Amino acid sequence: MTHAHDHLGSWEPASPADVVATFSGLDAWWWIAGGLAIELAVGHPFRSHGDIDVQLLRRDQRAAQQALAGWEWWAADPPGTLRPWARDEVLPPGVHDIWCRPGADDPWRIQIMLDESSGTDWVSRRDPRVRRPIGELGQVSADGIPFLAPDIQLYYKAKSPRPKDEQDFDAVLPVLTERQRRWLADAITMTYGHHPWTGRLHR
Repeated sequence: MTHAHDHLGSWEPASPADVVATFSGLDAWWWIAGGLAIELAVGHPFRSHGDIDVQLLRRDQRAAQQALAGWEWWAADPPGTLRPWARDEVLPPGVHDIWCRPGADDPWRIQIMLDESSGTDWVSRRDPRVRRPIGELGQVSADGIPFLAPDIQLYYKAKSPRPKDEQDFDAVLPVLTERQRRWLADAITMTYGHHPWTGRLHR
């Protein structure tokens, strides 16, 4: 998501370690997502990040309010209006971005992304045919940070890749397993049709 909402305040992303400290006590699945998930898969920094994304399942959305108790939570109503998210309000299916900051005068620190699930499966909100067991959705970095598996993250980035998404694809391609490459190529083809990434995944 681009941060065209500069009049709504600036971003100072929390560190992955801060996110772990904040979310680790939750009785819910969560993963660092976005460009930082790709960086954690690669194992070293290779570009700057304007924000930090934390992915939760929609069914666990209230866990975000527990983890960030006392913070301000703002839901992004498509196509991009921010509005306060009330305590215990269940967000409608079209809303899957929540911007969070400690207080009204603070910069935004964390962006929560909500994703869909069915029983024990994660289900892509882009295409319900694309799914995976929830327990296989993420990986864990050497220092114990849960992050969204790079093939899942690239599947989202493949919709309309920006230069930074191409950079992420180039950086993480060498570390993708054969299984991840195959899954990603199949998922991209199923959802988006012909795509420049799939040829490179089959090499």
